[in-house]
Amino acid sequence: MTKKKEDKYFGSFVEMSDYSCAASVLLREILGNYDPDDLDISIEKMHSIEHDADIAKHTMTKMLAKEFMTPIEREDIMELASTIDTVTDKTEDVLLRLYMFNIREIRDDAITLADMLVRCVSSVKQALEEFPNFRKSKILNEKIIEINYLEEEGDRLYTIAVRNVFTDENIDALKAAAWNQVYHYIEDVFDACEDVADVIEGVIMKNT
Repeated sequence: MTKKKEDKYFGSFVEMSDYSCAASVLLREILGNYDPDDLDISIEKMHSIEHDADIAKHTMTKMLAKEFMTPIEREDIMELASTIDTVTDKTEDVLLRLYMFNIREIRDDAITLADMLVRCVSSVKQALEEFPNFRKSKILNEKIIEINYLEEEGDRLYTIAVRNVFTDENIDALKAAAWNQVYHYIEDVFDACEDVADVIEGVIMKNT
């Protein structure tokens, strides 16, 4: 396989992570300047990002179907593309829950989690930018460790956020249940980021 064709695959991974980054930044902006009456507009913006991410994934899949030789195993390419896409999908899910549960005000813990999420998704992109050098890169392993650390921090903040909901005497049961679900979906995005790191690590183990 030529270097140019290899670059297409690795470049596609980075392109897909660009959409994940855009989705996480948009979510943070929406939470920071929250207007529940504009959620339908925000959802359209988020869905546009998710749709473009799907197109990038499908384009890469079509390319893969035509290629005989690939830079890494075909199954790994498909799994990595799927896990990156899941990061974007799960981010959109958070916004949809805000709409579905008619969230009218944003809690401070949601902002804190969103800030950490932007960092985590950005680290995923940085890891994918280094991924073409996986056979000899020292930086890539550091990025995997960083993603795992940020995912653990996300878990910690998630635990605190949920506890704060259920110890808040000023919130009714329905709102508490809604926020519990919203936080759960944010935590899912952190897990999706870790899944990307796990696939990358698996490729390294297979090929070095």
